[in-house]
Amino acid sequence: MNRILLHAAVLLISATLSDGSAAERPNVVVLLSDDLGYQDIGCYGGPVKTPTLDKLADKGTRFTDFYSGCAVCSPSRATLLTGRHHIRTGVYSWIFDPSQRSHLLEREITLAEILKDAGYATAHIGKWHLGLPTNERAKPTPKSHGFDYWFATANNASPSHKNPANFIRNGRPVGKIEDYSCQIVVDEAVQWLEKHRDPKAPFFLNVWFHEPHAPIAAPDDIVKNYGKLTDRAGIYSATIDNTDRAIARLLAKLEQIDDPENTLIIYGSDNGSYRDDRTGGLRGRKGVNWEGGIRVPGIFCWPGKIPAGRVLREPAGLVDVLPTVCGLLGIPKPRNRHLDGSDLTPLLAKTDKTFDRHQPLFWHLQKSRPIVAMRDGNFSLVAEPDYELSTNNMFQEAWIPKIKAGKYKRYQLFDLVKDPKQEHNIAAEHPELLARLKKKLLAINNSIMADAHDWHLK
Repeated sequence: MNRILLHAAVLLISATLSDGSAAERPNVVVLLSDDLGYQDIGCYGGPVKTPTLDKLADKGTRFTDFYSGCAVCSPSRATLLTGRHHIRTGVYSWIFDPSQRSHLLEREITLAEILKDAGYATAHIGKWHLGLPTNERAKPTPKSHGFDYWFATANNASPSHKNPANFIRNGRPVGKIEDYSCQIVVDEAVQWLEKHRDPKAPFFLNVWFHEPHAPIAAPDDIVKNYGKLTDRAGIYSATIDNTDRAIARLLAKLEQIDDPENTLIIYGSDNGSYRDDRTGGLRGRKGVNWEGGIRVPGIFCWPGKIPAGRVLREPAGLVDVLPTVCGLLGIPKPRNRHLDGSDLTPLLAKTDKTFDRHQPLFWHLQKSRPIVAMRDGNFSLVAEPDYELSTNNMFQEAWIPKIKAGKYKRYQLFDLVKDPKQEHNIAAEHPELLARLKKKLLAINNSIMADAHDWHLK
């Protein structure tokens, strides 16, 4: 099914669903933190005061075993928007526009495009990091990926979260803005809700914060609640606290616009923390495919549709967002491409269907060791590459042929229920299980590499 047929199918189903017109569909809001660890916020046992997010979890369903799309920024975001492994979408690692051709491929169908075709007003506010045009390279903008309105930075807030000067609004640089990034992002989101969206249409608001990604900054009166004003851990915590306060303002505006029962809110983080003390004792951190690098908070809130105060231990992740939103809203998923994510609707809403993950969760990051990881039920399988890349830490597009042809070695197996810190490799004790999971991992890997775009070819 091509995009035209998908669009026609969406319109047909929109016209025939019992819940009425597109204007009666629920609003969809995605909130994404940047580099926020598994154990940063209050409802996950973290030290930061996050009453807004804690309340969101109380009003909705929280996953204990929720995962990013990758252990670093750009690929995780590509996975969230497409429901596909990031390598399929053209994004191998974090994107550096000045030296890389890489970007989220226009051939991909994003959640924004699906919802726009279903009659939604769409906006992206905050960090983008999926490729933006430069003087030397023509790249698509969020508008090319389904967003009617966008206010974004190519990567991090610069020079820091305080008074950033690198926001772009619908293709035009804005210049220096006085305030902290999370508050600026919410200001823009509120402005869009008030002045720029079609008030007769449901909306998809995609809000991607910069905090707590470095370089960090937060108001002194918040920092002092967590330590000395020069303490990096205290400033880190304060950026999260400040974001929680910004989210409170956004949620208040959403409640002014519509009943909470008419808004689906999803919250997560793009990858694990770069601080070892914020991973909940899990092994590894940002940039590596151990649990500490990929396990993050995950909250789904839709009062009246998703049960309140529930905690689920079923493994899930950002890769499931697109198929789940489609499932919850009754909108068809793209059918002319492989989706790596699964529809969580049977877990989240009242339905006669049972949840069936059609393939295990899978991660690949070329500079990580382990380079691949897979979560299948209780078990985690990881492996090392059988090839070497250059010592350059930034992704090189010339590596792609070697990545696509690469194989793996030194497989390790862990039971995450008994051993969440991945301290005891049980591969030698369970050779049949190892062989079965290894077969699954290689099948997923082969499928992904068959779709992988080769940027180093002209």
